[in-house]
Amino acid sequence: MSTPAVIFHSAETLPPPIGYSHVVEVRRGKLVLISGQVARDASGSLVGKDNFRMQLETVFANLDLAVRAAGGSFKDVVKLNYYCVERVPPGELQTVIEVRDRYVNTSAPPASTFVVVNRLVHREWLVEVEATAVIAEENPQ
Repeated sequence: MSTPAVIFHSAETLPPPIGYSHVVEVRRGKLVLISGQVARDASGSLVGKDNFRMQLETVFANLDLAVRAAGGSFKDVVKLNYYCVERVPPGELQTVIEVRDRYVNTSAPPASTFVVVNRLVHREWLVEVEATAVIAEENPQ
């Protein structure tokens, strides 16, 4: 039996995680770093002006396209970094959970960081998310 390429876990000495893993161990595989994705369609146009849910759905769809372009799927994502502008109400965290859970393995969720920022590069952007994925090697040695 081979050792898993990636192991998700949380140390018992840390507070219980809510929707993320404290630790992700990468033992082998192709490391893929995905730049922060924002709510822009394939033509570069903004999607969902002033609509947090629509922007977040576009961001996750773009992340999915990016990881697929690297030969993987969203199950290969091991880390998510969120940057959300401060004018988005704190209650929208539930929206983040709902949208994210349609993409991630909720029984072994990626490690995550969520940062509230004053603004992003363009004022219309409400959220930006970057991802790290580990894609299994086709012929591991």
